[in-house]
Amino acid sequence: MRNELRIIGGTWRSRKLKFPDAVGLRPTPDRVRETLFNWLRLDIEDARVLNLYAGSGALGFEAASRGAGQVVQVEMNPAVCAALEQNRALLQADQIGIVRADVIRYLEGSAEPYDLAFVDPPFRQGLLVPSCVLLEQRGWLKPQAKIYFEIEHGVSLDGLPPAWRLLRNGKAGEVTFFLYERHRSEA
Repeated sequence: MRNELRIIGGTWRSRKLKFPDAVGLRPTPDRVRETLFNWLRLDIEDARVLNLYAGSGALGFEAASRGAGQVVQVEMNPAVCAALEQNRALLQADQIGIVRADVIRYLEGSAEPYDLAFVDPPFRQGLLVPSCVLLEQRGWLKPQAKIYFEIEHGVSLDGLPPAWRLLRNGKAGEVTFFLYERHRSEA
């Protein structure tokens, strides 16, 4: 494991975390994470955070470092999950849970509502919209939840839940990133 990322804010600021090489693993760049967490600065404290397609765990560890009350990182790759576990132990991050699972199957299961969801699926696999639809339909989001996702340029967002409203978006390199807010009362 020679890959490293740096936590950029909060309790663990400047701590370096290692992650393995894995197909499709693209840690969110520092500049994008800094922008995202500036957008979320009023929403992160004590939040329940769901990090889907966790990969390196950059978004989940950053959220915990900045005061999230609970973070659940969902990742299917066994080697990547092992690195997430090692980094959680290194930071003594008891507020972070790690689930080894296929994200779509996980979202089809029993839901607990979250304040914030990160959705960063592997590129060119068509997983973004199905993941977002399941988040909405299966009760994974609180009424005013925020949803962040990253996609490669040019991917259609057709099929996103109509109850979601775009708050912010940006571009960096080959990635376009979005922050949405859910506008729907609990059923």
